Amino acid sequence: MLISNGVTLRFGKRVLFEDVNIKFTKGNCYGLIGANGAGKSTFLKILSGEIEPNKGEVVLEKGERLSMLKQDHYAFEGYTILDTVMMGNSELYRIMKEKDEIYAKPDFSEADGMKAAKLEERFAELDGWNAESDAAKLLSDLGIGSELHDKYMSEIEARDKVKVLLAQSLFGNPDVLLLDEPTNDLDIQTINWLQDFLIDFENTVIVVSHDRYFLNKVCTHIADVDFGKIKVYPGNYDFWYESSQLALKQMKEANKKKEERIKELQEFIARFSANASKSKQATSRKKSLEKIELDEIKPSNRKYPYVDFKPDREPGKEILEIKNLSKTINGEKILDNISFTIKRDDKVALLSDNEIAKTVLFQILAGEMEPDSGEIIWGTTITKDYFPKDNNYLFENDLTIVDWLRKYSKDPDETYVRGFLGRMLFSGEEALKKADVMSGGEKVRCVLSKLMLSGANFLIFDEPTNHLDMESITALNEGMQKYKGVMLFTSHDHQLTQTVANKIIDISNNQVIVRECTYDEYLEEKQK
Repeated sequence: MLISNGVTLRFGKRVLFEDVNIKFTKGNCYGLIGANGAGKSTFLKILSGEIEPNKGEVVLEKGERLSMLKQDHYAFEGYTILDTVMMGNSELYRIMKEKDEIYAKPDFSEADGMKAAKLEERFAELDGWNAESDAAKLLSDLGIGSELHDKYMSEIEARDKVKVLLAQSLFGNPDVLLLDEPTNDLDIQTINWLQDFLIDFENTVIVVSHDRYFLNKVCTHIADVDFGKIKVYPGNYDFWYESSQLALKQMKEANKKKEERIKELQEFIARFSANASKSKQATSRKKSLEKIELDEIKPSNRKYPYVDFKPDREPGKEILEIKNLSKTINGEKILDNISFTIKRDDKVALLSDNEIAKTVLFQILAGEMEPDSGEIIWGTTITKDYFPKDNNYLFENDLTIVDWLRKYSKDPDETYVRGFLGRMLFSGEEALKKADVMSGGEKVRCVLSKLMLSGANFLIFDEPTNHLDMESITALNEGMQKYKGVMLFTSHDHQLTQTVANKIIDISNNQVIVRECTYDEYLEEKQK
């Protein structure tokens, strides 16, 4: 059990949390949610002891062990992969190394023997004899083959480092597990494995994630960071979202009725307070008026951008045909004889076991790269725009956000562009920020603004949810659903893919599979 007692954290005048009291209990998985900057990761660091609160304390039940997913992927470069995983249980790893040092002594003394015996006893209590095999199984389950286990962390790719650090946090059955964005940079198979692991995990989990599908699958509770407080709700993310929206709507409706009643009472009092025959009634209504209190609706940290893609013209019957497309980069065949057709009303989710293949295909379709061979036939009515996974090249200038977006606007008037940016959460001085110093999330909102202004009837999205907070992902999801044009996209956001796509094109293993179905239906077909 992990308890937060009266935890308060301030940075200057800014209060991040105030008087947070939560008991995190065994067997539950808590999804920690909130707007960007609300303090989710900071709260995890307080729980782990990495940051001290200004007031209050965090209490971990005696004898229990807490494990947290490390964020620095290069912190263990000098260690083997197997050792890095076992370091997840620091006491066990320390005992292992201490034992090895004692047994390696050329002048092994009686005192050394006694010390070694004590270490062996504790080592057995921690199930140390199974440590290496347990670590190896975790790694294999996460897709890190046994041939890599004795290699150093410095020798493996970045995507494999992520998996090793995940294995490290899960190793040794911790009593409390803290996970900050555990699905980032993971492939679908590994995410599915992690979901199943956490569903079966019998201890306490507290997880921060922007993946709504993941939160829905694993969470028993939602801990919402807002208004400087953290409030716990039973249920998964969708249940929290629906109930919180309903509660807000009911509060607003209740206030509206109260405001109407206040207006009626005020009008009656104004009309009849000087009238002797009505004075008693006026006095009674004054008392009623004094008793009416409006519910306080606090300004939430959450802000939803307005995402709405509107094509200037409807696409015709002919949309896109790709014939025998091939591309080799640095001697590696990325696309090999790819052929498919996209029709009107298609919203296509592109899948592949090769991330680079999807991006290269999108770059070719966007005109940023030439294929080695093959044919691309666009319909004559088609106008297209493209959301690149790496958008940094669009911002290699010192323009303000207003001037940057003005380049893509049919109406260059500053008032119009500022109004548009305001809907995308760039208000006031924020719209004058230089494009080259924006955060990843701000750049994504700018590129989405560019696509909205384009009026294109064919949109290509390469991982558009990267760097976005939950609110922006929700708004983007709804915008993509409402879009009346044709769409080709790829995304690791399961819920977005499931709710937007009506067609799946899978270009894995040098073959093309086309299915007119939802994402979940396709996954079910593949599983069978």
